[in-house]
Amino acid sequence: MRPAVAAITAVAGLGGATAAGFGLVRAPDDPAAPRRASIARWTTRVRGATPAARRSRRRIAAACTVGLGVWLITGWLLAVVLIPAAVWGLPVLLQTSSAKADIARLEAMSDWAQNLATVLGVGVGIEQAVAGSLVTAPEPIRPEVARLVARLQARWDTETALRAFADDLDDATGDLLAAALILGARRRGDQLSSVLDGLAAAVRDDVRVRRTVDAEQARGRTTARLVTAISAGGLGLMLLTPYADPYRAGSGQLLLIGLLTGYVGCLVWMRRISATPRQPRVLVADGVP
Repeated sequence: MRPAVAAITAVAGLGGATAAGFGLVRAPDDPAAPRRASIARWTTRVRGATPAARRSRRRIAAACTVGLGVWLITGWLLAVVLIPAAVWGLPVLLQTSSAKADIARLEAMSDWAQNLATVLGVGVGIEQAVAGSLVTAPEPIRPEVARLVARLQARWDTETALRAFADDLDDATGDLLAAALILGARRRGDQLSSVLDGLAAAVRDDVRVRRTVDAEQARGRTTARLVTAISAGGLGLMLLTPYADPYRAGSGQLLLIGLLTGYVGCLVWMRRISATPRQPRVLVADGVP
């Protein structure tokens, strides 16, 4: 029963420390605020404000319970820390890349620029062309285009509205697109259509290259997920056999921690080298296109 008593004591101690931490945090005293509302806010904070946060916290709570169970059954104290850490950290390290969303936004900018080039080619003004493009604006950038149209309809200066549009996109390619429109709004010439056409073609080439790179990187991420799953399964089975007896002592557990830390470091390194670097923006708030 000693391990069980130790586990209960550890859980109670962690719970007490957490409660003490919440108690030490200062909160404004509002006598008019109903107590039920405060309790509801505290419950929401603990459970999670969004469904994704609630699912994540339920997984971590279940992992803590499993870790305590493994410790009580096998005597491996590291399970109390390693299992929750793996449940929390591995999905972050092995998740799919966000490159697909970035590529979709780039493709949407290219399509929108191509549509604007077609409309401007028949002599329509920039403001009218932008307003008409909202109907066919691609979904990834439709909210940004809608805000741009709303600003122009609210009698914003065209250049100011386009700069705000670039800030909404928050992307280097979006800056090039907004800068081309700003120059076209300043000069009111007939070359803007060809400039947008060339920009759309350049962005399409960039999209093709990025898709090829992302497909190659996806293979490495898939291999890492398979190797991690096989390694975790093998480690779990090894802990139930006499082969793990050398790791039960203090020095053995320190060695195991070192090996696992090295493996996690390899995952972090792989994620960093496979991440697409973010290009610096060109059209900053105080810059001149």
